[in-house]
Amino acid sequence: MPFSPPDGGPAASNGQARLGPVAIVGLGYVGLPTALALLGSSSQIIGFDVNDERLRAISSGDVDLSELDRARLETARLATARGDQSFRLTSDSAALAEADAVIVCVPTPVDERHIPDLFALRGACQTIVAHARPGQTIILTSTSFVGTTRQLLVEPLRGRGLSVGTDVYVAFSPERIDPGNPDHLQRETPRVVGGTTGECSQQAAQVIRRLTDSVYLVSSPEAAELAKLYENIFRAVTLALANEFSDVCGTLGLDPIEVTLAAATKPYGFLAAFPGPGVGGHCIPCDPHYLLWQLRGRRRPTPLIEQAMRSIHARPARVVERAIEVLASDGRSPTGAKVIVVGASYKAGVSDVRESPALLIIDGLARSDVEVSYHDPLVPVVQTPDGQLLRSVTAPDGADWDLAVIHGVHPGADYSWIRSCPRVLDATYLFDLFDGATRRSVV
Repeated sequence: MPFSPPDGGPAASNGQARLGPVAIVGLGYVGLPTALALLGSSSQIIGFDVNDERLRAISSGDVDLSELDRARLETARLATARGDQSFRLTSDSAALAEADAVIVCVPTPVDERHIPDLFALRGACQTIVAHARPGQTIILTSTSFVGTTRQLLVEPLRGRGLSVGTDVYVAFSPERIDPGNPDHLQRETPRVVGGTTGECSQQAAQVIRRLTDSVYLVSSPEAAELAKLYENIFRAVTLALANEFSDVCGTLGLDPIEVTLAAATKPYGFLAAFPGPGVGGHCIPCDPHYLLWQLRGRRRPTPLIEQAMRSIHARPARVVERAIEVLASDGRSPTGAKVIVVGASYKAGVSDVRESPALLIIDGLARSDVEVSYHDPLVPVVQTPDGQLLRSVTAPDGADWDLAVIHGVHPGADYSWIRSCPRVLDATYLFDLFDGATRRSVV
C-alpha cells in the first residue's frame, strides 16, 4: 500500500490548477523532456544549466529528442521568437529564486573505479540551497545513494534557517524516462514520491502529477531512493542472467531468443530479458554502484548484485573474444583483419554513447591488432576509453570488411550493405538481414 500522509488523503492534485514558475536544474536527457512536458502546466518554465553550449543547442533545436518532445521544443522556440517568456533558458542561478518549484535533473555517473561521482549533484544542490526561499517545493530526481536528499538538501536548508515541511518542501521522486522508446511515455509512467514530511509529499505530488497520471507516495525520501536503486539493480541482475543463459544456449546448440520467448509465455513468475553485447547508458551500468559503494562502507556484502555487475562489465570482452573466434574459424588471424562495429550508441534510436559497450568492444578489438572501424548514422564521432578518436564510416561496403559485429541498429536506417559482408557476429541476437550468402554467428 502507498504511504498516506498524516491527513490520510491521497496525493493532492489541487484540481490540476496551473503551477507557478517551475525551474528545471540540468537540461540533459531527463531535464529537457521534463521541462517540455510541463509546458502549459506552469506559468513559466525556467530551464537552468551551467553548460552554455547545451543551452545554445536547445535554443537552436539541435538536440536528441523523441518526436513528441521535438515538436514541443519547436513550439516553444517559435513562441520564444514571438516574445513569449513561458520557456526561458538561463545559466544564471539567481533565476532559481523566482521558481515556486525546483526539479533537480543532473547526472550521477560513476568514475573508472565505479565510485559515485557526485560533483554535478553536489554543485546543483548547493546552488539550489543558496537561492531557496520560503514557499518553494524542491524535488530531487537524480538517482543516488540512500540519504542523498536529506544530506544534500534537507540538512543544508535547515542550516539556512528554513524549516523543511513548513517553509520549504523537499522530496525525492526518481526519474523514469526511457530515451528512444515511444512505448514508455512520461504521462503513462507512474512516479514514486517520497517527501521529508507528509506535507512535502503532498506538495511534490502536485508538481509530479503534471507529468504522470499516477503518483505513488512512500514514507520518506530514503524509501524512494532505494526503490529507484532496486528497479535498476533488478534489471541489471536480469540482464546478467540473460547473457549467461545465452552462453548456456550456445553450449547446448539452442537459440536463446527462441528459449526466452517460450519461457515468456508463462503469464506469471517470469520477466523476459534478452541477451546482448553489454549494457550501456546512464542507469544500469552506474546506479547499482551507488548502493554497492554505500554498503561497502557498512561492511554489508551483496554477492548476487556484485556478481551481476561483474558479469555486465565483462560482457563486451566476451563479444571481442567471440569476434576473434569467428575470424579464427576461417583461419583468419586477427592481426590486420578489418572489422566494422555496427552501432556506437548504447541503445537503438538515440545518439547517446555514455557507457556504451561498443566503445569497449572497439578498444578490445584494437588491442587484438584488429583494424577496427564503426558505423552509426546517429553518432558521427566517438572517443573510446583508450583514447581512440574515430569517425563513423558513412557509406560502408560490406565486402570491404572481414567481419561485421552488430552492436546495435537504429530504426529506419539502411543496413542492407551488411548482406555483402562475408562474416557477421550478431551480438543483438535479433538482426535478420541475411540470406544464404551471409555467414551469421551469435555471441
